[in-house]
Amino acid sequence: MKIGIIGLGDMGKLYAKTFARAGYQVYGCDLPEKLDLLTKELQQFDIKVLQSGVDVSRTCDFIIYSTEAEKIDAIVSAYGHATKYGAIVAGQTSVKHPEIAAFEKHLPADVNIVTCHSLHGPGFQTEGQSLIVIRHRASDEVYQTALKVYEALGSIISEIPDFHKHDQIMADTQALTHMGFESMGTAWKNAGFFPWENASYNTGGIDNVKILITLRIFAYKSHVYAGLAILNPYARNQVKQYALSESELFKMMIQEKEAEFRERIYKARDFVFHESRELLMLDEDVLKPKGLSAEVKRKPNSHLSILAMVDAWYHLGVNPYENLIGQTPPFRLRLGIAEYLFKNDELLEESIQAALYDKTIRGDDLEFHSAVREWASIIGYGDLQGYKAHFEETKAFFSDRLEDGLKQSAELIGRLS
Repeated sequence: MKIGIIGLGDMGKLYAKTFARAGYQVYGCDLPEKLDLLTKELQQFDIKVLQSGVDVSRTCDFIIYSTEAEKIDAIVSAYGHATKYGAIVAGQTSVKHPEIAAFEKHLPADVNIVTCHSLHGPGFQTEGQSLIVIRHRASDEVYQTALKVYEALGSIISEIPDFHKHDQIMADTQALTHMGFESMGTAWKNAGFFPWENASYNTGGIDNVKILITLRIFAYKSHVYAGLAILNPYARNQVKQYALSESELFKMMIQEKEAEFRERIYKARDFVFHESRELLMLDEDVLKPKGLSAEVKRKPNSHLSILAMVDAWYHLGVNPYENLIGQTPPFRLRLGIAEYLFKNDELLEESIQAALYDKTIRGDDLEFHSAVREWASIIGYGDLQGYKAHFEETKAFFSDRLEDGLKQSAELIGRLS
C-alpha cells in the first residue's frame, strides 16, 4: 500500500510523517518551487517528494488531497485524471460539498472515495484526536481497507455515512463556533482594549475560555476559517440565526424588557439543557484562571455571546450534544461554558441582571452586536476575500499575544482532555 499526499502543507506533512512512522511507503508533492526544500526536510522520514500530483496519482494506492477547500476543484482537475486504477481517494478539507463535487467531476469512475476530516490542527499529533471518516463510493471490502489505513493515525474514528450530514454538523461545531469567537475578537479590537486588561473579562472561568480560544483562532490562517464559513452550504443559515438571536436579545436588553428577555432565555435553557440530557459539566480545574496580565477587580458580564448561542440552537432546533460526534476543542469548550452558565442559577441570574441593567458594560455589548453584524454580512454575501481581510485586521490587533494565547489555550485543551 503506497500512500500519496497531494499538498504538503502543515497538515499534509503531519499525515505524511505519521503514515511513514506506521510503516507505509509515503509519497507527496506540493508547488514546484518547494520541491528541493521539502525533499531535504522529509527525506529523514523516508518520504519521497515527487514532481507533481500526476506522479503521486499514478504511483499511489491511497491518495489524500490536503489542500484548501476553495482550491480543491482546480487541483483535482489537474491531477485526478491520472489516478491509479482502483485507488482510494480522500480529501482533508473541512467542507465536503466542494470536495465531493470535485471528486465526482474529475476522478475516473473506477476510483473509490472514502474521505476524511481530522478535527484538530497541525499543532497536535493525530494520536488520540478525533477523525471523521465518510464512505462515499466504495465496496465493503475497499471500505474496510480504507479504515485500516486510517487506523494507523491512532485517531478516534467516527464514521459518518453521508457528506451532507458532515457539513451540517460542521456548520455548528466549526463555522458558527469560530464566527462567535471571531466576533468577540473584532469587538475588542473595535473597542480598542485587550480583554485581559478589562475588569469585565479578566475574571477566570468562562471569560478565560473566551479569551484563550479567541486568541487561538486568530493565531491560525484565515483561509481555513473562510473556507469553513463561506463554502459550507449549511453555515449561512446558522450564522443568520445567530445574528438574529443576538440582535433580538440585544434589543430587549437596551429596552429593559425583563419579562420577555427572561422568558426567551429560559425557553432556550430548557430546550438545550433539559434534565434528561447527559451534560459535559466542566469543572473548576478546566476553567481555572491563568491570566494574561495582573488580576483586576471582577465585574459582572452579560455573556451576550453565550446567551445568543443557546438561543440560536433553540430556534434552529439543534441539539449541540448530538454534534459532539464532530467536536473540536473550541466547540466543546463553547458548549461547556454555555452549559456552565445556564446550569448555574446564580451565575445566570447575574448575567441576566448585567445584560438588562448594567450600563457600564452596554458599550461592550454594542461593540459585540456590531461585530456579529459585520461577520454575518460577510458570510451571507459569500465574500471569501472580505472574510480573510476582516480576519487579518483583527489578527494584527492581537499579534503580540497570539503565541502566548496559543500556548495557554493548548494547556486549557489539555485540561479538557
